[in-house]
Amino acid sequence: MTTTASLKVAFIGTGIMGAPIAGHLMDAGYELTVYNRTKEKTAGLIERGAIWANSPAEAAKGADVIFTMLGYPSDVEDVYLASDGLIRAAKTGAWLVDLTTSSAQLARDIHDAAEVEDKHAVDCPVTGGEQGAIDGTLTLIMGCEEADAAPIAALLETFSSKIFYFGSAGAGQTAKLCNQVSLAGCMVGMADALALATQGGIDVAKMLEMVGGGMGGSRALAGLGPKALEGDYKPGFLVEHFRKDLGLALEQSEDLQITLPGAETAFTLYDMLCQIGGARLGTQAISLLYAEQADAAAAGLDWGKLDVSQYAPEGEGCGCGHEHGKGHECCGGHGDGCCGGHGHDDGHECCGGHGHEHGDAHECCCGGHGEGHECGCGHEE
Repeated sequence: MTTTASLKVAFIGTGIMGAPIAGHLMDAGYELTVYNRTKEKTAGLIERGAIWANSPAEAAKGADVIFTMLGYPSDVEDVYLASDGLIRAAKTGAWLVDLTTSSAQLARDIHDAAEVEDKHAVDCPVTGGEQGAIDGTLTLIMGCEEADAAPIAALLETFSSKIFYFGSAGAGQTAKLCNQVSLAGCMVGMADALALATQGGIDVAKMLEMVGGGMGGSRALAGLGPKALEGDYKPGFLVEHFRKDLGLALEQSEDLQITLPGAETAFTLYDMLCQIGGARLGTQAISLLYAEQADAAAAGLDWGKLDVSQYAPEGEGCGCGHEHGKGHECCGGHGDGCCGGHGHDDGHECCGGHGHEHGDAHECCCGGHGEGHECGCGHEE
């Protein structure tokens, strides 16, 4: 296969991340065909010369390399494995590169199906957020060996600053979920620190500077802490997609029979945030769970939408020991947010489930991996 800019490239999924990535490919001189469910999101690329396709299959027709940046594993499964999906539609020898954070098992299934058709599918989730996509400095996490990806290396380098190869199909997805699990701990820590500083009456901006310069710092705190402090909840990465990623990590942890308590707690908080209207905000909006009710409402959140029953053992209500009246304290009912601190005992089960045992179908508000619960990843358990 030719390795010059004469390659024909298709890009499917031109949202917050996909559009700037596709733009870098065009900047490098590649002929680009695009598809997105909402055509308006391809307008900027089309103005620059990209060709619009009416379906993923049409976009793939004749393409040497096909990139996808989709939302959920269910979207990936449909786009690749449907009867008119990319596996069938792509030409022999084509490369199919999925940039979505998705399921490791699904990535393996897609890889195997592609190989049967004499095509090459690789999982390549990315990290770096919207700004990394805009700057062309994303980190790529590939489920293959470096030598395997050599034919498409030049394309990958147009929008990345680092590429890590994890050797086999699906391994890129597992590695990306490790990143998300670590980030989740940083985000909860950031939100906790902001709340403690605010309620403690100290200079919050100075606290962020101090913590950020030491071992308690993180890129998440440095980059997103100031935004949360300023009330800027514009998404660089959507809350609903982070919840999806954490759901996938918890699903895989169950398959591996391990427990990830930090990720479980973070899933709970982000799941709550989605329920009350924060799904399309940036991940720094976790700080709103600690905010006064008026501040949360000003950001578009409504605690009245929260289904508290899913965060407690069946038949026991919320599990916090309070009556669920208008002034219910567990989940923001009285204006201090879910995590505002209401003198709950160590064994309180409302928002983190610390103090109960994890059974096979524990319901500790860590994502509720009990029977019939949907983990947020697009697949039913």
